[in-house]
Amino acid sequence: MGALFMPGGPVAEAVFADLRVRIERLRDAGHTPGLGTLLVGDDEPSARYVGMKQAKAAELGCRAPHVHLPETATQADVVAAIREFNAASDVDAVLFQYPPPPQIDYAAALFELDPDKDVDGLHPVNLGRLALSIPGPVPCTPAGIEALLAHHGVAVAGREVCILGRGLTIGRPLALLLSQKRPTANAAVTVVHTGVPDWPRYTQRAEIVVAAAGVPGILQPEHLRRGAVVVGAGVRYEGRRLLPDVDERCEEVASRITPRVGGVGPTTIAMLFRNLVDAAERRHGRAAGDRAAARR
Repeated sequence: MGALFMPGGPVAEAVFADLRVRIERLRDAGHTPGLGTLLVGDDEPSARYVGMKQAKAAELGCRAPHVHLPETATQADVVAAIREFNAASDVDAVLFQYPPPPQIDYAAALFELDPDKDVDGLHPVNLGRLALSIPGPVPCTPAGIEALLAHHGVAVAGREVCILGRGLTIGRPLALLLSQKRPTANAAVTVVHTGVPDWPRYTQRAEIVVAAAGVPGILQPEHLRRGAVVVGAGVRYEGRRLLPDVDERCEEVASRITPRVGGVGPTTIAMLFRNLVDAAERRHGRAAGDRAAARR
């Protein structure tokens, strides 16, 4: 018998149902949440990703001002666009699409972003907040993975989790998140990567394995203990073709597994918009509440 699938769609829809109520409350009080997006160049996957976020913002009734800079944009152009978003009262959160062209220093540009408007949760201030368990924007894919496991009834507390991949967007922040003392976390977390020659030794003993290396097919059935829970979070694109880290045959060994398409992706998008609404409430919630009370 094959593994049970853990789709991300139902998780995302539960998040969006809550967000629609919160967005409507903000709009009733006079503020429409605004997600600013910044795209540099014409990379097709990046443009497609930004377009999806703009479409979802419109569906939810949010503003989505967009700046598209040419492939030849300079660091100064990017910094100017970010500072303009920082100053905009109708922009609550900003998405600076990664990766930019090679002449742009992404980390230096990220430093220019107001940490409270960082929708991806990757600003050094926000990663520091995560490390200290201080509330703030949380990286979207790690937050989505925690929510996905909780939604599908996968107990994490006290269990051994192995994360294959140490990247900034998934591996490192997910290790921080799942090791925090919380009912849906509190795990024993190990992070390994392709620079560890015997990394399968760690995945083979883990009860939960998250593949986030960005190496197509790196996780094979022989790298798992029978009955493990497997989350595929790493992908690479060849044109429009999506190549996941998890080989499909892992379904024969795992007890639960995310589907090749529709697993972590929907939850990542949902968490991005949760960060947006959280930011809008932080910036406007108190003032909106005061106005609503005055009307009563």
